[in-house]
Amino acid sequence: MKIGVRVHDFGKSDALTLATKAQAVGFDAVQFVINKAIEGESGKAGTLNDEKVKAFREAFESHNLKIAMLGAYFNPVHSNKELVSENIAKFKEHLLYEKIFNAGFVGSETGSFNDDKWTYNPLNRTPEAYQEVLRIFKDIANYAESVGANFALEGAYGHCMFEPKALKKLVDEINSPNLYYILDIYNYLSIDNYENYKEIFEEALKLFKGRIVIFHLKDFVIENGALKQCCIGKGLFDYDYLLKRMKEEAPNAYLIFEGSKPEDMEFSYNFVKSRLNNL
Repeated sequence: MKIGVRVHDFGKSDALTLATKAQAVGFDAVQFVINKAIEGESGKAGTLNDEKVKAFREAFESHNLKIAMLGAYFNPVHSNKELVSENIAKFKEHLLYEKIFNAGFVGSETGSFNDDKWTYNPLNRTPEAYQEVLRIFKDIANYAESVGANFALEGAYGHCMFEPKALKKLVDEINSPNLYYILDIYNYLSIDNYENYKEIFEEALKLFKGRIVIFHLKDFVIENGALKQCCIGKGLFDYDYLLKRMKEEAPNAYLIFEGSKPEDMEFSYNFVKSRLNNL
């Protein structure tokens, strides 16, 4: 399996500098969020063009890095509806340029009524929240199909698609051949359910079978009664088990480090690579 990194976790810079840093660790791919990775980029719709997109792609390809996914994450239930409209336009623009980027997918999560905090709100689990997320991503799916691009959605405990079966219901109802899954098991956990992470993971693998294109890799410890992300390989996840099941169920999916600190990446990369080699 190919191992990648959310490239802005190295900090904001230019594409060549970020590509050099990712290649030095050994990564095969990147998750590219333009406005978070590149100095001077706003990320707003209307800022991409063929020349710029080709330059980004060539910077990563010159370092043997595939753009596994373009991150255009946005909150579809944000209270600022003008902002939602702007972000939908940005997402569609990423879809339009997906092939020139030579990117696999454009990705997003499903949002929260806590606006920019993206945390749990009781409204997230209401039928009204579901219908609004469905409406927006159904429209995006129609656009993706019209331009021949693919996208992927990710659930999280504090978001509108708060458990695997909620995201599965959404994807089934959108019913698009261009829509896939991102699976981040850490995202589905809370202090109340983290001990059952293997069962939750197995449920997601079963529900999303054949459509998982990205696994986000993280690790965590419990600190002051809450989950806290930590260096991959130094937390509570049983990575021998997780990687074995990932490889069995979705061998062509990319493994993407998300939220890793630059000083941890070499250790974590070697940790994951050695376990994959032993499977």
